[in-house]
Amino acid sequence: MTAETEQDAHLICVDVAIVGGAMAGATLALGLKSLGDSLKRPLKIALIEAHSPHQAHPGFDARSIAIAHGSIFELTQIGLWPKLAHLGTSIKNIHISDRGHMGMTELNAAAFNLESLGQVVELERVGQVLFTLLADADISLYCPNKVMSVEAQVNAQILTLDDGTRLSASLLVAADGVNSQVRAACKQPLERIDFDQVALVANVQTNQAHENWAFERFTNTGPLALLPMGSDNGRSRVSLVWALPPDEAKRLQSASHNVFLSELQQAFGSRSGQFISVGERYSYPLTLSYMPRPIYHRTVFIGNAAQALHPIAGQGFNLGLRDLMSLIQVIKQQLLNETDAQPTDFGSTEVTHAYLQRREPDRNATLCNIECLVRGFSNDHWPLVAGRSLGLRLLSWAPPLKIPVAKTAMGWKARR
Repeated sequence: MTAETEQDAHLICVDVAIVGGAMAGATLALGLKSLGDSLKRPLKIALIEAHSPHQAHPGFDARSIAIAHGSIFELTQIGLWPKLAHLGTSIKNIHISDRGHMGMTELNAAAFNLESLGQVVELERVGQVLFTLLADADISLYCPNKVMSVEAQVNAQILTLDDGTRLSASLLVAADGVNSQVRAACKQPLERIDFDQVALVANVQTNQAHENWAFERFTNTGPLALLPMGSDNGRSRVSLVWALPPDEAKRLQSASHNVFLSELQQAFGSRSGQFISVGERYSYPLTLSYMPRPIYHRTVFIGNAAQALHPIAGQGFNLGLRDLMSLIQVIKQQLLNETDAQPTDFGSTEVTHAYLQRREPDRNATLCNIECLVRGFSNDHWPLVAGRSLGLRLLSWAPPLKIPVAKTAMGWKARR
């Protein structure tokens, strides 16, 4: 037996191998497991994650994210939201304003006969639930493990892990973030747009209840967003995302609590009451990055591995969720058409191209809209100031104009 033949004998064969076990990857693994159960066609799924859930996990850190109403519907479809709902804080109203100018408007759940426009969850707590579900599911979890190499073969992608394990996957899914190792291994290009901004992220206590209001306030340095969170020992909390020039972000990240709270109060105003305490502050450079073509031979890229957004409209996870839900739908259709004579090839060109066709319109429109929002609301050029102020005012004066804005904010996109 040759060394190559011996290696092949030790291959572990799976239908789908997912690299990256944060929000996108873990959700996809559980969604595919749910799909297999519903069709009584168990799928062989492997999930490879480099970081142990019992240690600091970069994908499940102190940040909070807003899960849009449409995304909650999608998570419910795969049986996941009922297991996460207890972690959510409702967004019932969104206040959008342009600091120092007349433009402002509101989106209200009641106006659309909804209980909420979305839910805010803390990533660290979500991660604990997801990894508990993964441990209990029939999913091969390789954690903590890193992918050392990816070898393309005609009928599979071969993954070699850092402990020597070798996996043969009909379909490889890269969900390993903006610095995707799978993308690097496959030598696939990534386009980047640097906005010369840094997101300063922290949890802040206020002296009055948030009453389920979210705020998006555009300032001359960039957007400042507050999301409602669950209370902490009776104290109202909000999650802050503040886009700033790099030097300002560095200064404020290390400033004293009093200085930080004072400058935050000055930038935001008093609509959320007084800011009385701030937790640990984190910072992230803000870029828009995207793969021109998020597929490769027997490989699909989802979430931040395919595109990473500026947080201006809170659409990052919601766009990534639509990636993985589209992939689940493509695989479901393949399984429904499966016959004994023609079993499903999960990584076939038909699958990867069907995924690309489903995702391109939504993905391209969202990327374009985010870039326009960032550039349009992060400066003080008077024509843009006048235009955006008028636009926000028109939304208040003519409520029917809010419908497409609200649909976008709630993550409702046309499915193909």
